[in-house]
Amino acid sequence: MPGTVRVVPHEVLPPDPFADDPNDPAREFAMLDDAETESEPMGPDERSELLTDLSDLTVYQALLEPRGIRGIVVDCGECDQPHYHDWHLLRASLEQLLADGQMRPHEPAFDPDPALYVTWDYCKGFADGITATENAR
Repeated sequence: MPGTVRVVPHEVLPPDPFADDPNDPAREFAMLDDAETESEPMGPDERSELLTDLSDLTVYQALLEPRGIRGIVVDCGECDQPHYHDWHLLRASLEQLLADGQMRPHEPAFDPDPALYVTWDYCKGFADGITATENAR
């Protein structure tokens, strides 16, 4: 089935060649990961906002994907570059944030066409316009 990720059980993976090696260079990375995961747990308000965002994302995708919009563009405050997120990638990131309290890095979209992505505010305005039009009938 396209888009389905197969889960591979840990026990069928090859053994770690550096298991129990005190000089394993990857230990430094693990310590960095541990430091990053020690953030405060998500509060009920943040969790509620995230659930609302996921719900809104479903509506935005249903309204805009049939019109050729591939996803959402976000201006990154860290690198000052636009980040293009396909619908499924953004949903997966938000669900991971909900489950794990953080988002893992991911590959950026390859050579995205900026005309096929809109901002979150555009999505909100578009959905509000559709709702107002439907309610006026």
